[in-house]
Amino acid sequence: MSTSLDETLRTAVHDLADGAAPAPDLAWRALGRGRRLRRRRRVGTAAAALVAVLAVALPFVLLRPRPAPPPTAPPVTVDPLPVIRSAPGPDWADGPLVLPGDWVVTGTQARAGAAGPSYLLDRGRGRYFGNGRYDAVLPAPTGSLVAVWDDDRPRQVGLVDVVRGTTRWYEPGRALGSPNWSPDGRSLLFTSNRVGHPGFVVLDVDGTVRSHAVDTGRYPCTDSCPFLWSRDGREVLLPQTDPSGPRSEAVRHPRRGVQFFAADSGRPTRFEPLPGDPAGPWAWSPDGRLVVVQGQKEPLLVEAATGRVVNPLPVADVVWVGDDRLLYRRPYGSRDFVLADTTGRELVRQPLPEDLALAEVTIAPR
Repeated sequence: MSTSLDETLRTAVHDLADGAAPAPDLAWRALGRGRRLRRRRRVGTAAAALVAVLAVALPFVLLRPRPAPPPTAPPVTVDPLPVIRSAPGPDWADGPLVLPGDWVVTGTQARAGAAGPSYLLDRGRGRYFGNGRYDAVLPAPTGSLVAVWDDDRPRQVGLVDVVRGTTRWYEPGRALGSPNWSPDGRSLLFTSNRVGHPGFVVLDVDGTVRSHAVDTGRYPCTDSCPFLWSRDGREVLLPQTDPSGPRSEAVRHPRRGVQFFAADSGRPTRFEPLPGDPAGPWAWSPDGRLVVVQGQKEPLLVEAATGRVVNPLPVADVVWVGDDRLLYRRPYGSRDFVLADTTGRELVRQPLPEDLALAEVTIAPR
């Protein structure tokens, strides 16, 4: 190639190079495309790894047992509050004081050593009248008779007929105590406390007296030993001390049961293994299956046939007013009368008039 030709060719190349337009973003586009390619590769790799992990972990998640639900707390049951009746007004003596269970107050008397009024229910007139004549009174559970005592007649007991207004005096015996009426209101039972003459005495309302000796060596009783009526009034009973149990003056003597005797003849009849003392004939349920007793330490509801303790109760001096209802007076506080079930749960509470709050009260079926 000649020199002139070379020069001509170089001149043409330089002219072409000078006419080419620069591309300033070419490098950035190349870098951006590289970054996108690398991201796609990384995402693909991560997705593949995730798929691999799920393939291994998912079966364990699906096959793992479900956690047990937290235990639910048992429902809280709250016993309903007792129905509290209104207290009688100032004119309460104008009508019978009706208690829950359809029993009524038949008489009141100030407690020993305390001053206070004494009242008796006149069933015929349906109202109360004051007693300012006799030192002690005990209304019969039915009818119109009231047993009365006068300190001026220490050996006698009077039978007052409230409806007829008559009084008859009898001398059933000496050293007699713990008088209590039969459930039909036709006989009075006394415990004989004469030395050498233990037993019981029955005074009928017609004046007939029947005395019955009891062999206390064969039928031993210590501590508190009154004779009481049975629920049907055909028998009387005496608590029996457990000879094998320890005795202490700090607590009641242990009991092995109660012994029954025929009321008309004094003959021993039957035995119930009760772990305490019943308060009277109304302590037995109407069917005779259950009985409330005062145990050594607390009142108890027990099975009469076996002596098995069913449950404790607030008080032992109760009366059954139905197959599963008890009526008693609260031992503390307001001393209201209470209708309760056989567990002692209060259902109805009946206040007494204010002037009777501290008095001794006798009650009977209406």
